[in-house]
Amino acid sequence: MLKVHRNITGPCLAPDGCVLTIGAFDGMHRGHAALLAKVRERATALGMAAAAVSFEPLPRGYFSPVPLKRLSSVREKLCGFAEAGIEELLLLRFDARLVAMSAADFVREVLVARMGAREIWVGAGFRFGHNRTGDVELLEAMQGEGPFEVRVLDAVSAGDGERVSASRVRGALTEGDFAHAGQLLGRQFVIGGRVVRGQRMGHKLGYPTANIRLGRRVSPVSGIFAVRVHGAANRPLPGVASLGVRPTIAGGGEPLLEAHLFDFDGDLYGKRIEVEFVAKLRDEEKFADLAALKTQMDSDAASARRILADTPAVSGAIA
Repeated sequence: MLKVHRNITGPCLAPDGCVLTIGAFDGMHRGHAALLAKVRERATALGMAAAAVSFEPLPRGYFSPVPLKRLSSVREKLCGFAEAGIEELLLLRFDARLVAMSAADFVREVLVARMGAREIWVGAGFRFGHNRTGDVELLEAMQGEGPFEVRVLDAVSAGDGERVSASRVRGALTEGDFAHAGQLLGRQFVIGGRVVRGQRMGHKLGYPTANIRLGRRVSPVSGIFAVRVHGAANRPLPGVASLGVRPTIAGGGEPLLEAHLFDFDGDLYGKRIEVEFVAKLRDEEKFADLAALKTQMDSDAASARRILADTPAVSGAIA
């Protein structure tokens, strides 16, 4: 069972030793999955705890002048660690104090003293610490200071020879290439959440929707999409969804994910669902009136039905 810790100081979390990895782990893509699987494998072989160190907010987001587009929510990230068999997770608050910590002190105080690391697994391009001065070479040089060994996992590619990364996944999603994003992730891209009550404008227009608030999360996609919704029934249900600020109805403001499920008549309020993105239909736009919006919604629904009929559902779409 996954145990989550937030404090950088405190007693050793794995006094009998652990095998661990470090990273942002946004999206839990195929590279992350391979790294976590290796940690789990080695921890089992050595009879130690499987562990990880990660960060919230994400380091890249902390330094970015604009909000970082997230591939996964914190909840989805934690679920990914749990499903991978990680037992001890140190989820550090990425703040000024952590930024100022030298890479060597991070190794001594966090990886060795706090975590009890005996084996550390990282990717070849891994960097950490103040001004990103920590790397594989530093970890290897410090092996003599503590009872740990460093292991480097070979880069994972999606069959095109290029390394799988969160940046590549974001790029594919931005371009609306959900098939390629799925290859990089190892599953289809989804956004999940609990269904909340909205203005019921979709119901009035003949398209009742299941609404999910994004909160502080900034989505890497926006617009109108053909989707499949998981969790509403015992099988994925086809539908059409809007993700954005609803310029015709709301005139901007908080982004909202609204999914209309085809041929479904049920109460989903309070239920957790996952919306799988299959294809982008168009960008959001503002219409002159509700009649014009309704005409476009009819067209979008027809397009989504055609696309979904021609696009087989992917087995294991939700990791």
